[in-house]
Amino acid sequence: MFINALGYYIPSQRVPNSYFLELNGLTSEWIEQRTGILTRSKVSENEDAHTMGIDAVKNAIPNLPYDIKDIDLIVAASYSPIDTVATLAHVAQREFQMEKAKAVYASSACSSLVNGLEIIEGYFAMNKASKALLICSENNTYYSNQSDPKAGHLWGDAAVAFFVSKEKIKESEAEIIDIYTRGLGNIGKGPHAVTLRPKEDGITMPDGRDVFMHACKYMIDALENITRNNNLTINDLSYIICHQANKRIVANVAHQLKLSDEVFLNNISELGNTGSASTGLVLAQNFNKFVKNDLVGLCVFGGGYSSGGFLVKF
Repeated sequence: MFINALGYYIPSQRVPNSYFLELNGLTSEWIEQRTGILTRSKVSENEDAHTMGIDAVKNAIPNLPYDIKDIDLIVAASYSPIDTVATLAHVAQREFQMEKAKAVYASSACSSLVNGLEIIEGYFAMNKASKALLICSENNTYYSNQSDPKAGHLWGDAAVAFFVSKEKIKESEAEIIDIYTRGLGNIGKGPHAVTLRPKEDGITMPDGRDVFMHACKYMIDALENITRNNNLTINDLSYIICHQANKRIVANVAHQLKLSDEVFLNNISELGNTGSASTGLVLAQNFNKFVKNDLVGLCVFGGGYSSGGFLVKF
């Protein structure tokens, strides 16, 4: 699988830590110390998961080496959609008149982007598609309860778009050489650790300690799988991008792997937890940084639980 073009969209609005003092009594220092977050991105009144996703696609189109109408599969991946019937995949199909395309929606908490890539990999393997668009848009603030002292201060909004093909289109394209996912609903607090019940209490995280412990373990597990499967070690990776849930989780992963902080690319300090879009977003933001033969390992952990990763070679 080859990355033909990447695009992203980040709302311009930023919510500082100080905003939460009156809402839930948390000081800016307390939030920064425990999460590494200083500000978080938030949509404006005229933005939502659909508009962000469409804008991410538009950001990628100038670098797309073929007509967008050649796309034959669209996958929308997210856990915070504005509409679960008229999905972002269908909205994008209409917006860009991709009449040849199948359109599907995938959700696996913060692993959704990686699961979306794996779905595309499956369609490619069955010869049911050859050019695909993955759009991952997370509008966390649509659902978050900002007064919740456990999780209300974590969430940011953003979207990322991947154009990928089964065969290489141009010489300079990065290749996704492995994808790994794993359902983990049977471990720890599992389905009870992070929930999103729109008619009840929005996004909640009643047991952050359990999430932290398993996120560290299973993101390392994902990195070990995608490197071992390709006769590599984690030390062979040029860069690592972890799910941007908490900067302390990234620091813990770095400590366990005995790797320098410089190996890890992050955006959580400015944008907060942008959910399943976060790893793809960091990849897109740093895309021009990577050089030939760089290996980038991306790893995720989602509520439910779930985990996964993918390996990109430049």
